[in-house]
Amino acid sequence: MITLTYRIETSGSIEALAAKIASDQSTGTFVALPGETEELKARVAARVLAIRHLPEADRPSIPEAGDGPFKRADVDIAFPFDAIGTDLSALMTIAIGGAYSIKGLSGIRIVDMKLPEQYRGAHPGPQFGVAGSRRLTGVTDRPIIGTIVKPALGLRPHETAAMVGELIAAGVDFIKDDEKLMSPAYSPLAERVRAIMPLILDHEQKTGKKVMYAFGISHADPDEMMRNHDFVAKAGGNCAVININSIGFGGMAFLRKRSSLVLHAHRNGWDILTRHPGLGMDFKVWQQFWRLLGVDQFQINGIQSKYWEPDASFVESFKAVTTPIFLPEDCALPVAGSGQWGGQAPETYARTGRTVDLLYLCGGGIVSHPDGPGAGVRAVQQAWQAAVDGIPLVEFALSHPELARSIEKFGDGKAA
Repeated sequence: MITLTYRIETSGSIEALAAKIASDQSTGTFVALPGETEELKARVAARVLAIRHLPEADRPSIPEAGDGPFKRADVDIAFPFDAIGTDLSALMTIAIGGAYSIKGLSGIRIVDMKLPEQYRGAHPGPQFGVAGSRRLTGVTDRPIIGTIVKPALGLRPHETAAMVGELIAAGVDFIKDDEKLMSPAYSPLAERVRAIMPLILDHEQKTGKKVMYAFGISHADPDEMMRNHDFVAKAGGNCAVININSIGFGGMAFLRKRSSLVLHAHRNGWDILTRHPGLGMDFKVWQQFWRLLGVDQFQINGIQSKYWEPDASFVESFKAVTTPIFLPEDCALPVAGSGQWGGQAPETYARTGRTVDLLYLCGGGIVSHPDGPGAGVRAVQQAWQAAVDGIPLVEFALSHPELARSIEKFGDGKAA
């Protein structure tokens, strides 16, 4: 059975609407059909397993849904495997897509999904994941420290390369194109690769350390995206930024089957699905699709994010991508980003189970350091050392000037 948990809201009967979701999303229709036999229902019909009532709501999640009070409940509905199979588009269509249009609901949100053993091995999953990301960056006992080329848009290839050169020299582990940067006229992907990769390869020759650079290769045309992939790989690159919501399941499946690069997933667009607490779906559901399809690294915002997401949501997202669906190898490397600098390291460490298995991604928190990006890299490394050693940042900063200057610049939480 494939089991989903729906958080439903209605001014009517919870039990009746739960049964309607199960019926409409499997064998049912508006009227009884001649072919809708009891034997058929027993074989492929969805069924309600459990209903857990929640406190009522005074106002509906969907405006103009009538008068309250509005009853709420978490409802577990199981779909027989034979009705869906392992096709992720079928799973999304049958178990999720149509449920939102059912009449009588004033709110519906998908909050959990449990997949059966038949899904184990049915999809490729991460090719590199946590272990591969560590192996390729050479980082073993601390977070992988990364940054984003800023400004996000506008820099030409030679200007981007100049900043990358300084970051490489400073000891950064990972650099990425901003998700908005793909192949604009002022910075075509091919020219950017030609400007950046010689710096990375030269540094590797001299030091043995190959900085991972994630180039933005996303494209609505899978063939064009694959050509972008091949150009990066041929030049010696080992990572790519993928705007997963923009390329879709099909684009991701097409790329993963052929990819030799670490696939760094940016989740822009997920917010459309989740910002209203009574509608959409939880990240813990949505991320399972993309991990099965094969993302290696998953960007999930961070503590004190510059965006709308509260810290508790980040912690839940971190837990989601690091919890095996079937095996530890199907976990993605969590990427903490969005307004990060070293100041969030202690709380990030404490609230994620005291793990260092993450990519800690700072944009302005590194490149806007008052003494330059190189000092920014060292400041973040120092902050994480202090966090792991249990030393307050202000105390650690007394003997680490880069961290001290970082606290001066970013300590009010506004500049990063």
